[in-house]
Amino acid sequence: MIRPGTPISDLDTPCLLVDLPKMDANIRNWQTAISASGAKLRPHVKTHKVPEIALRQQRAGAAGITVAKVSEAEVFAAGGCDDIFIAYPIIGVEKWRRAAELARTCTLAVGVDSEVGARGLSSAAAAAGTTIRVRVEIDLGMNRSGVPPAKAEALCRLVMTLPGLELDGLFTFRSVFFAGAEGRTAADLGREEGELMASLADRLRVSGFPIREVSLGSTPTARYAAQVPGVTELRPGTYIFGDYMMAEYGVISYDDVALSILCTVVSRPAPDKATVDGGSKTFSGDIVPARLNLKYARAVGMDAYVESMSEEHGVVRLGPGADPQIGDKVAFYPVHVCTAVNLSDELIGVCDGKVEQVFPILARGKRT
Repeated sequence: MIRPGTPISDLDTPCLLVDLPKMDANIRNWQTAISASGAKLRPHVKTHKVPEIALRQQRAGAAGITVAKVSEAEVFAAGGCDDIFIAYPIIGVEKWRRAAELARTCTLAVGVDSEVGARGLSSAAAAAGTTIRVRVEIDLGMNRSGVPPAKAEALCRLVMTLPGLELDGLFTFRSVFFAGAEGRTAADLGREEGELMASLADRLRVSGFPIREVSLGSTPTARYAAQVPGVTELRPGTYIFGDYMMAEYGVISYDDVALSILCTVVSRPAPDKATVDGGSKTFSGDIVPARLNLKYARAVGMDAYVESMSEEHGVVRLGPGADPQIGDKVAFYPVHVCTAVNLSDELIGVCDGKVEQVFPILARGKRT
């Protein structure tokens, strides 16, 4: 058991450290920026997966939370979050049933991009005697889910005819890593994303559809999309911690990155290499860093990068002046914080070099 007051230097590794003053500053600053635009912030909690942290975001002004799966929604509802958007196409009888039951305990919105999904949700909601808010997903170029804008009207019309469903609005996810985004700024892409969605919502309203919410935005684009009239809600997630990728792309300053992974040097196979006790089961590997001209992790405070991994080994390339010895502890910024968090059991909140609070990652591993 990790006790409050334990020095960081005494922690066993690998472990995930959260700088609490930086995390709280990120929560405040992003909430202030989004609120100033007149839009709502509905953070995606996939980044931290901790209900207690989500409640901090809500106390700061967040309108609710975003999750990806029904199982995540169940964990956060049990933890006190009562306004939840599942931004994912729910498919399957058991998932529809669980969503309908969840709607008894909280305000629930669910993403839909097909007739199958809409009718399944409707059947389950009608059987449970509950109402599920529906947001039609629009594909603006990510090409993974959502309908083209030209097909939004037909799906909205279907939703409005089905019992147990209430049309709530539109949503999309595009960010900055889609075909055609190369060479364009996050500001340009965010404004364009907002304009496309706001324009579509206006056209649907003219046709008689009650589009209340126009929900979009990622950590790179949210601040810019929020400035577009007609955008009502932004859903960034990574902003709360930041990571190596977001810092390198200039979305977040390294001074604001709040999460690092503390590892121990276990071997020095060459003068310019060190091996640490964190590999793919610690840092994760959902991103191929070479495609982004990055590595798997960047060391904090020295010129060193995790350049290759196996399950339990991270091989670190050491730059000039970097010479950690076996037994030394080195902290790293992971390339993608969300998937790194999903691999661990707890976040260790620290302040002034000591442990202040330990957060169990209650929604880790929730896939259904």
